[in-house]
Amino acid sequence: QVQLVESGGGLVQAGGSLRLSCAASGRTFSSYIMGWFRQAPGKEREFVACISWSGGNTRYADSVKGRFTISRDNAKNTVYLQMNSLKPEDTAVYYCVADLGYLGSNYHEYDYWGQGTQVTVSS
Repeated sequence: QVQLVESGGGLVQAGGSLRLSCAASGRTFSSYIMGWFRQAPGKEREFVACISWSGGNTRYADSVKGRFTISRDNAKNTVYLQMNSLKPEDTAVYYCVADLGYLGSNYHEYDYWGQGTQVTVSS
């Protein structure tokens, strides 16, 4: 079992930056693939990024590639999402996810979800 708690969301102007954090419980955090999804009002859940257990492999949605960076600190049981050059279309609730599988981009591939943190980018 893994419990996930996100933090770091907020309101930022277009072009600004935010860093999301996700603290995970459980002694086997380093065994999990970690990732981020987001969901904007009236839209489907969208894959953002994921990272392997070691941090050596990452995967990004095309819409955030080059602007967002996912990283993890296994000693702190935490995964991060650094978001730069934010755009109004990045506005969404961001969810931290975890799974023992592989670097998937479909939401049904992830068994564990946090409660989400709101990110709002104003134009």
